[in-house]
Amino acid sequence: MLLIRVIWEGECVALFLFFLFMSNLVAIVGRPNVGKSTLFNRFTKSRRAIVNEEAGTTRDRQYGLCEWCGKDFSIVDTGGWVVNSDDVFEEEINRQVAIAIEEADVILFVVDVLSGITDLDLHVAKILRASKKNIVLVVNKVDTFDLQYQAAEFYSLGLGDPFIFSAVNGLGSGELLDHLVTFLPDNDALLEENLPRFAVVGRPNAGKSSIINAFIGEDRHIVTDIAGTTRDSIYARYNKFGMDFYLVDTAGIRKKAKVNEDIEYYSVIRAIRAIENADVCILMIDATRGIESQDLNIFSLIQKNRKGLVVCVNKWDLVESKTSKDIKRYETAIRERLAPFTDFPIIFTSAISKQRIFKVVETAMEVYQNKKRKISTAKLNEFFLPLIENYPPPAYKGKYIKIKYVSQLPDTQVPTFVFFANLPQYIKQPYMRFLENKLRENWEFTGTPILLFPRQK
Repeated sequence: MLLIRVIWEGECVALFLFFLFMSNLVAIVGRPNVGKSTLFNRFTKSRRAIVNEEAGTTRDRQYGLCEWCGKDFSIVDTGGWVVNSDDVFEEEINRQVAIAIEEADVILFVVDVLSGITDLDLHVAKILRASKKNIVLVVNKVDTFDLQYQAAEFYSLGLGDPFIFSAVNGLGSGELLDHLVTFLPDNDALLEENLPRFAVVGRPNAGKSSIINAFIGEDRHIVTDIAGTTRDSIYARYNKFGMDFYLVDTAGIRKKAKVNEDIEYYSVIRAIRAIENADVCILMIDATRGIESQDLNIFSLIQKNRKGLVVCVNKWDLVESKTSKDIKRYETAIRERLAPFTDFPIIFTSAISKQRIFKVVETAMEVYQNKKRKISTAKLNEFFLPLIENYPPPAYKGKYIKIKYVSQLPDTQVPTFVFFANLPQYIKQPYMRFLENKLRENWEFTGTPILLFPRQK
């Protein structure tokens, strides 16, 4: 039985699967700072979840993949359950935890042996007992054998035998996983690694999480007016209207001088890694602020990593004048700022009113297909050889350059073309840009970078 959430929207049935396409889901819950994210990183053998001594570091649900004794399962890290605090994120975090509990097949309830049983532990235990789910009580921070005897007091929670565990050094991890997989049926479902990955990037508060919530039809990602709300790079699988891909929500990338918290520093690093692992980047621009220098920095990151690009101008509903002349002027300003690469789509959207949001994913899929486009050697030479004959490369010091044939390299990250010539070292960059422009005019490569190389023949 696959983990699926069916979302009904009018007459259509939208099928939404979370990042890991697995049959079993394990949720990690508990109060803040008991070591949930450290446990998540240990079980997933990664450093995806941010770990910090500051309570309340984790906010959004973070999904990962685990394997033990031949059984695969998804595991989700949640924010710490809090009550009666001054944190503006308290209500949203608790709602995210409640959703994770509802989705999960097994719940790992993590407590701290050093702190003992607290009122908040009792509160969470009461909620878990009412959920009627499979509960595994994990007593964390048992870093030495002397501390294991203190775990006995957690029997009073009424959740069965506590498992002593140390997320830092791995003490008791084998026994815990052995017990955990007894609740999980065998499953042969495989994670589809060949699906496209679309990363939503931009400055803080550009509307990245809002537009993803609008895509998937539920408030999975916490949205507030405070910059820096999203801290992790969060993956979600989207299967809708015949399209199947992964969406990646990233933390907003600010200037280095404005990144003061250690947590935000790690968040920015994760956002950059999300760009590196993506196929197409959806660059979110705030329509009320226009394109700024930090947008250019993010664009340069996308270009440096040679990723496909879709520019999404969000909050278009807040712009007073929306005439076709205004739109044209806005598009021209964006392309001028992002020059010399100007062959990319621009879409004006509103995440709140859901204006043209599905046009964004449709366009991103088109850019992904352009990125994978292959052109036969025969068609390339049929087009380029007469063109080069009429407009040959400029001679250099009396030496004439002859390009003999053109070919596209197979299995490359971006479309890559090789021009074989007698004197490739004398072909200058302006002429290569001329060839690139002609290539884009004749074939559809909108949104994707292409590489051209002269080589000796």
